[in-house]
Amino acid sequence: MHEQRSRARIFALLLGAAALVLAGWASADPPSRVARLGYTSGAVSFSPAGENDWVQARMNRPLITGDSLWVDAGARAELQVGSAVIRMSGSTSLTLLNLDDRVAQLQLAQGTLNVRVRRLGPQEVFEVATPNLAYSIRRPGTYRIEVDSAGDATTVVVREGQAEVFGEGAAYVVDAGRAYRFYGTGLHDYETFERLQDDEFDRWSSDRDRRGTVAARYVSRDVIGYEDLDEYGSWRTAEGYGNVWMPNRVAADWAPYRDGHWAWIDPWGWTWVDDAPWGFAVSHYGRWANIGGTWGWIPGPVRSRAVYAPALVAFIGGSNFQISISLGNVLGVAWFPLGPRDVYRPSYPVSRSYFNDINTSNTTIRTTNITNVYNNVNVTNVTYVNQQVPGAIVAVPSTTFVQSQPVGRSAVRLSREAIAKAPVTAVAAVAPVQASVRGAAAPGFKPPAEASKRPVVAKATPPPAPVPFAAKQSALAAQPGRPLDAAALAAVKPAAPAPAPSVKVVSPTKRAVAPPKPQAVAPGRRRAPEVQTVPQPTPQPSVIVPTPAEAQKAPQRPEVQEAPKAPAVVPKAPEAQKAPQPPEVQRRLQRPEVQEAPKAPAVVPKAPEAQKAPQPPEAPKALPPKPDAAQPAEKGGARKSDAQRRLEEKLKREDKLKLEEKLRLEERLKREEDERKRRQ
Repeated sequence: MHEQRSRARIFALLLGAAALVLAGWASADPPSRVARLGYTSGAVSFSPAGENDWVQARMNRPLITGDSLWVDAGARAELQVGSAVIRMSGSTSLTLLNLDDRVAQLQLAQGTLNVRVRRLGPQEVFEVATPNLAYSIRRPGTYRIEVDSAGDATTVVVREGQAEVFGEGAAYVVDAGRAYRFYGTGLHDYETFERLQDDEFDRWSSDRDRRGTVAARYVSRDVIGYEDLDEYGSWRTAEGYGNVWMPNRVAADWAPYRDGHWAWIDPWGWTWVDDAPWGFAVSHYGRWANIGGTWGWIPGPVRSRAVYAPALVAFIGGSNFQISISLGNVLGVAWFPLGPRDVYRPSYPVSRSYFNDINTSNTTIRTTNITNVYNNVNVTNVTYVNQQVPGAIVAVPSTTFVQSQPVGRSAVRLSREAIAKAPVTAVAAVAPVQASVRGAAAPGFKPPAEASKRPVVAKATPPPAPVPFAAKQSALAAQPGRPLDAAALAAVKPAAPAPAPSVKVVSPTKRAVAPPKPQAVAPGRRRAPEVQTVPQPTPQPSVIVPTPAEAQKAPQRPEVQEAPKAPAVVPKAPEAQKAPQPPEVQRRLQRPEVQEAPKAPAVVPKAPEAQKAPQPPEAPKALPPKPDAAQPAEKGGARKSDAQRRLEEKLKREDKLKLEEKLRLEERLKREEDERKRRQ
């Protein structure tokens, strides 16, 4: 018996060890998705993960965990993350706290976002961390999040869908058609909007959403950037290839992966950044074929989950590969696009399952071919069709490649002899430098220092800060062209800690429920019926069932509840809803409809069964709304004076914000004018 138990324990240990090995392989795999900077208008700046430098942002730059964007006053930008589109208004500071296959977590230090989520899996997390709260999107829909320049307030709007807000010890559900502005991090002080009018930024976002989506018939919805294909090309059927996309308005000698530059982006390593507005999808997914002298892009299977690749190319030559330019022979790098049924070999460490997925999701190919290539690292007897296509191979000096300079200006043609002699490889065997990480773009504007240092509230715990490139550079130089694996990265000891955002993770003691109990008392009314997803006659309260701690804190001022002005607590009337929002709840509204009539019936006597404890009749009145906790309610005049004071403070903050934005815009225009004069 003892021997059998020993064998069982040994077997369990072996299984555990095998599981750890498999988990290690899985954790070594990079994410199957990235974010894409798909649109910019005006001054937009970018700072790579782990770095302090700010440069002008480039379209089609793949963005990863730790990357930051600053959209200057008067500018706009669009970010695509999986099945979501994030649009940024002027004076917006955004950082990717975490981005992997399951989590998309953004940090909004200040500014405005319009978010559209097309799909959201049951285990997926889409969260926006702000200085006041964590905003978690629960359903596909359209959302707006705004943080004022001082970080004092966060406004959340759900046009379609449903979201949750999490603060310190509190959580609420925000249903479709509702809008709130929260102050502080406890979610106790807030106001509600009956209707929030669309502004120019909202209308621009809606116009972007209405773009044609013909490409969706032929491309997996996980392919980032497919929406741009309709405007810049057309689809046709080609024998042997199926559906093929052909770009419009390209030069006669144009070839894929020629107009753009290379950048070093961990954990993939050398990554192609295309110059064309349609260049992202066709550079990181699918395959290219030359059909009758014209290049066409063949997407992967429509029903597959597309896996992002840094560049679907094969390199030729090696660490000592030389090309001929006007100054003589120099070290160079050359590559060509992979064709249908070609196996892509990553230069970064991956598991067998990842190796299979990145190939089967991007082209139609036999699994046997993939397995053979995976098992034999030194593959030399492979025939690549595109290698023999005239003009398909692009070559540049190594300095152009490493410094992230435009390829088209320095590209040279290789002789047939050079092509025949050079081996095909999966790695561009050149080590990156600092310019490879940030790119060759000019310096960009920085966000305000106070915004960069501002702490935010998060529900999900973000990963550790990325290691700065300077700390990894010597290790990368020892293995040119190959990113560091997990073990090598763990051994890196930065000289100084990497810049990291200040994040406070909150954990409410009760899980949010939707819809909350009617007795929990709604903090506000719904917006107009046309944007509601719940019937208007029986509106559900937006407050999530508060935690026990909140319930105890609610009746902070029992003497307040003695006054007949009980409607100030704003519990929802169960039937008529005649006095929905008292002055104190709407004290900061831009378009207030101040309800001065203090009708006691609006106090809603239904709440007592949801609150058994503190002050018998009064406790339920103060439980959910909390916004009244900041205002004395003993006398109507006192409440009005306090509301007026708060309104004046809000207007002062808004005036200060407008003045700051105006000064920043004038400063930027002056710098641009000075730069233009210098160039002349």
